Amino acid sequence: MLVSMNWIRDFVDLDGQNIEELIHRFTLSTAEVEGIEYKGADIENVVVGEILSCEDHPDSDHLHVLKVDGGDAVYDVVCGAPNARTGIKTAFAKVGGRVGQMKIESAKLRGVVSNGMCCSEKELGISDDHSGIMELDPALANGTDIKKVFPIDDIVFEVDNKSLTNRPDLWGHYGMAREFAALTGRELKKLEIMENDYTGDKEVAIEVRNTDLVYRYTSVRIENITKKESRMQMKIRLFYCGTRAINLLADLTNYLMLELGQPMHAFDGNKISKIVVDTPKEAIKFTTLDGQERDITTDTLMIYDNETPVAIAGIMGGLDSEITDDTNSLVLESANFDGVSVRKSASRLALRTDASARYEKTLDPEMTLTAVKRFMKLLFDVDKDAKIVSRITDSYVKKYPVITIDFDKKFIDRYTGIDISCDRIKDTLVSLGFDTAQNGESFTVTVPSFRATKDISMKADIVEEITRIYGYDNFAIKTTLSPLLPAKTSMLRKEENMIKDLLVKAYAMNEVHTRVWQDPDELRDLGLKVTDNVKILGSADDQGVLRRSLMQSFLPVINKNKNYKPSFGIFEIGRKVNGTRADGTADEVRTLGVALYSKAEPEKQLYFKGVELVNTVLDELKHKKVNYVKTDCVFDYQHPKNTSDIIVDNVKIGVINTVHPSVLAKITRNAAIVMIEIEMDTLLGIDADDLSFDEPSKFPGIDYDLSLVINEGTRYENIEECWTRDGFKELKDVSVIDMYDNGNIKSVTLRFRFELPDRTLTSEEVQVDIDRILTNLRRVNVELKL
Repeated sequence: MLVSMNWIRDFVDLDGQNIEELIHRFTLSTAEVEGIEYKGADIENVVVGEILSCEDHPDSDHLHVLKVDGGDAVYDVVCGAPNARTGIKTAFAKVGGRVGQMKIESAKLRGVVSNGMCCSEKELGISDDHSGIMELDPALANGTDIKKVFPIDDIVFEVDNKSLTNRPDLWGHYGMAREFAALTGRELKKLEIMENDYTGDKEVAIEVRNTDLVYRYTSVRIENITKKESRMQMKIRLFYCGTRAINLLADLTNYLMLELGQPMHAFDGNKISKIVVDTPKEAIKFTTLDGQERDITTDTLMIYDNETPVAIAGIMGGLDSEITDDTNSLVLESANFDGVSVRKSASRLALRTDASARYEKTLDPEMTLTAVKRFMKLLFDVDKDAKIVSRITDSYVKKYPVITIDFDKKFIDRYTGIDISCDRIKDTLVSLGFDTAQNGESFTVTVPSFRATKDISMKADIVEEITRIYGYDNFAIKTTLSPLLPAKTSMLRKEENMIKDLLVKAYAMNEVHTRVWQDPDELRDLGLKVTDNVKILGSADDQGVLRRSLMQSFLPVINKNKNYKPSFGIFEIGRKVNGTRADGTADEVRTLGVALYSKAEPEKQLYFKGVELVNTVLDELKHKKVNYVKTDCVFDYQHPKNTSDIIVDNVKIGVINTVHPSVLAKITRNAAIVMIEIEMDTLLGIDADDLSFDEPSKFPGIDYDLSLVINEGTRYENIEECWTRDGFKELKDVSVIDMYDNGNIKSVTLRFRFELPDRTLTSEEVQVDIDRILTNLRRVNVELKL
């Protein structure tokens, strides 16, 4: 945003102030200044000159030979402007003067010496009009310095727009002036406005149908407008601040937007009978002021004349109701629309304007009426014959709540670490527009409406207001004396860290951080669809749908990294969302996600590696045994046969699965993928078993291997009871050594470890236990493989 210091001086007296230092203080206290430009510094020795005669150049079909009275002498000048003629007064640059980067010197043009130059507005840098030389007021004295006629000298600085995101009051010069008044301790002048002198009953008919997207709509009708062109001062300010002059009415609305931060729109009064504010019932086509036909959706707020659309609310007017040079009456709009709605519509239409940029910041609804009265004041200063022919219609639909904040001096001192006097506190807040009541060292402030829409809401905000005006650079630099205490780690965090350390150190896995929403393009590449779920507000189509499984993020990660290593593992403790709760909030579930990828290991081996990983985590964390129960697929990436629930103490804590062949084929044809998900809150809610310690035996033990033929569907826990229920005290451990499956015969080899703490076992004693175990196994149809 470009800010003119001449404009600021309209509202606060800055005489005696060093402007450069003041702008630097503004950067430190309010918003970042990106650059300063000294307008008019490159204009020298340009005066009012009168053309006494104008003759055609003898050797040119477009040049003229002029005699120009520069006040001190009459100069011969060669000029090519089409409007050069006898009797007009113009801006005349004398020899030795400067216009922009050009130094004026005497020069011969087509054989005729030219001693000076008649200038256009563009050449003086005060507009982009280069259609001809300037035509000045005939009453001006010849030789008058052009800078005494027009405010060409100015200091313009640019503020980073991102710095103003939360300060909608600073999107106009009057709000900026308030900041400079507070920084200098000077008074902010009241805004000059004009009250409506119309006493009749006529008013602009306004109907706000969509009350959710409109805060306030203010309008008035004005007729008999005779002036068409703005004064040069207004043109210069508009140009310096990045806006070109168009005509008086359009310039006034742009001027008020730059002055107050309040966008306005002037409709041709002959084309408006009743204002209706609503969204269209069906999609429509609409042509905007720039001549572009645009597709308007049913959630775009529109302004209608009865049932005919005439503007996109808060963004741009329509071509059919625009102000032209022939317009002699207007219906003025000064409104406040929902900022989110304007931003979405502007993004959807790819049409971001100065008006929409301001509405997006959540403007103050109290400003709409003030802007109308200021518009009338500026219009009638130029056009005395204009007439207000209606009452001001003010439809105030929604109001922001009044915010009152209580605090005391001790609170300010505690936050700042310095002693700021009560008088300084009160004066600062009053200068910033806060209604401040003081009782001793206690204060009650009412936040002004222009700061209450999104900026000031709590005591800490008041501290910021006081300290930034006080000056952060005025704080004494000192070391803070405060105890340094070790951060307390919760049991939740401790157990999460144990899991992470185990996966990294024992399994060389890589921690990843993925987005919580599904990427439709990445899933589409794998032949998967976005799973219906909670959606991020403002997202279009299938974008922004939150994931129901971490694997919806992990599979694209594996696909992107498959060519970098032949085998790897990734994990994350993140969040998935299982729809919404009864109160309407998202049901977020903290989940451990693990994915194993390998080109070297077959799928079965990788699957058992995943089982071992889960068993190890549960053993280290809870000292529990894990059961696995085959389950139906929930997601289309899960393998229809190799998907099992993870059960601990009869509680399901997660799922382990391989990947569906069709999805795996999209990623690779010569690798295996195993995926694990464990719900952390369920896992950590399980009580850990106590650890027991058995002293290792000093005597050698005996290992006994059994190869068993098992039937299809037999699970390990089914046969485990054959040696656990009878309480074999010599049996210390049982482990799986090998598995065999040729399609017809399925067998498993188990190793039984026997030992005693006080003596060496004999083979006869062990054989007795083995025989009992084999008997138990036969009862469940498990036979010894011969």
